[in-house]
Amino acid sequence: MTPLLELHQLTVALERTVIVRHISLQLEQGRIGCLLGPSGCGKTTLLRAIAGFERALEGEILMGGDVVSDGRHCLPVEQRQVGMVFQDYALFPHLSVRDNIGFGLRGMNAAARTARIEELAGMLKITDYLEAYPHRLSGGQQQRVAVARAMAPKPRLLLLDEPFASLDVELREQIAREIRQVLKQDGITAILVSHNQYEAFAMADEVGVMRAGELLQWSTPFELYHQPVCEYVADFVGEGVFLEGRVLDATRVETSLGVLGGTELHGFAVDARVRVLIRPDDVIHDDDSPKTARVLDKAFRGSQYLYTLEMPDGTHVLSLVPSHHRHAQGEMIGIHVEMDHLVAFPH
Repeated sequence: MTPLLELHQLTVALERTVIVRHISLQLEQGRIGCLLGPSGCGKTTLLRAIAGFERALEGEILMGGDVVSDGRHCLPVEQRQVGMVFQDYALFPHLSVRDNIGFGLRGMNAAARTARIEELAGMLKITDYLEAYPHRLSGGQQQRVAVARAMAPKPRLLLLDEPFASLDVELREQIAREIRQVLKQDGITAILVSHNQYEAFAMADEVGVMRAGELLQWSTPFELYHQPVCEYVADFVGEGVFLEGRVLDATRVETSLGVLGGTELHGFAVDARVRVLIRPDDVIHDDDSPKTARVLDKAFRGSQYLYTLEMPDGTHVLSLVPSHHRHAQGEMIGIHVEMDHLVAFPH
């Protein structure tokens, strides 16, 4: 099956300055992707190029197998069947919620237009606000209206530029999950831009980590977390620390936490020096373990504490511990390491 969206070695420049370079990815119909990275990494420029607001300097953008942008021509935005949700929502203040959602449905007959508006309002839980005006709505409600308006014409591709940035932190993941369900229910393919990994993981099927205009890895959230291709991705996605280690054999490495390894080959030569990624979920609190560490700090996360621990040799590691295990700073606790597979990089 032909992917809905394909980028082939895409390079985009603004005022002769290259912003994104040699980016390739593809997204299947009905899937949700996310461009993830810090401010200034080029993710919004890439999104605008996909929409048609910026021209490609080199490479190609294809939709449904058709070239819509390359170094020679650029299909206009209005011909790409792309919907866009902006960071500030850009709702029309003088129009009701109903008319905002229906703005792009003017060619539809009245009955079909009303049915589509009410279908989306129900899916996005804003039926009670259809006659209200945007200034009467909360940020989360306005965000739902903006998504409904962009979805209304059933675009081939929906693009969302930092859609949750203005919402309270505690709302972001919840609304990201809700929007994902709605997009899946309506069969719409989408790409969002975010600097927040938790939003990305809550919403996307594939996530691309960007740095300085380059796409470092385009993978599932699980693969990004457990199988990062470089230290930058490993450090950017999730929490963890790197420990120095020495390769013992094809699957095991000796570290200050002991001999670590799994069933998968790591590809390093025996005696090579490496840096091993240790995630908080790799370090298990175990009262019966002879290996102990001192609690330096702890952060309450509801069902869990995130402990910062110091090993006898001064090494610091992180550990997620059920919150009913409450330990004071300075206390020694038992730990052991459980790893399904080893993630290591050259020293």
